[in-house]
Amino acid sequence: MSSEARVAVVTGGSRGIGRATAIALSAAGWSVVIAGRTLESLDQVVAELSGDGLAVNCDVSDESDVQRLFAEAAARFGRIDLLFNNAGVAAPAVPIDELDVEAWRHLIDVNVTGSFLCAREAFTHMRKQSPQGGRIINNGSISSETPRPFSAPYTTSKHAITGLTKSLALDGRNFGIACGQIDIGNVTTDMGSCAAANALQADGSTMTEPLMDMQNVTDAVVYMAGLPLDANVLNITVMATNMPFVGRG
Repeated sequence: MSSEARVAVVTGGSRGIGRATAIALSAAGWSVVIAGRTLESLDQVVAELSGDGLAVNCDVSDESDVQRLFAEAAARFGRIDLLFNNAGVAAPAVPIDELDVEAWRHLIDVNVTGSFLCAREAFTHMRKQSPQGGRIINNGSISSETPRPFSAPYTTSKHAITGLTKSLALDGRNFGIACGQIDIGNVTTDMGSCAAANALQADGSTMTEPLMDMQNVTDAVVYMAGLPLDANVLNITVMATNMPFVGRG
């Protein structure tokens, strides 16, 4: 990708993978727009960036919020070259018949509808801007392939992200828009560390699962983001080597 215009939008950017990726992209020379629900936390991340940054308070499940996010990004930096579609939530790990429907709806609203809304706005800007094109990287999950016990809502949402990724990769061809997905397993974050501690296994036992350092993830995203638009990583899995995944046990 040309170094003349490298503008990234990172959702869920106030903590965890989003925060670390925003900082890594900034260190690699990107101008970064960081989106999330809490402006104070976003401002703290912007203060850690190496270069230009913008914090935008945004609920990704709200269409008008997402439109405003991308409008502010384009107004500030002139174009959008990358969306890291990262915002997501989890649901209680309970049998499906004990899961409240509102918990399902909230997760789908954020993980699926939110990813769709952000991808739609990014696609719109990338298609219309000059030079045309850009890249969308969706944060999938190990659960986009293999579920954990009692994870029907989250697993369903991440399977949907895989479908979104493949569809965008196909539909973006004529407009110079590439789309790929990163599936992450057991990274050291607040959410990841909690999930790995005493994690329920398929045989009913629990174990504390191995974790990997965040830099393994950010290095992969920066690599994907920096490819020329005639090359694409459609899917990459970055995981703790010894975590239960293949066969989940």
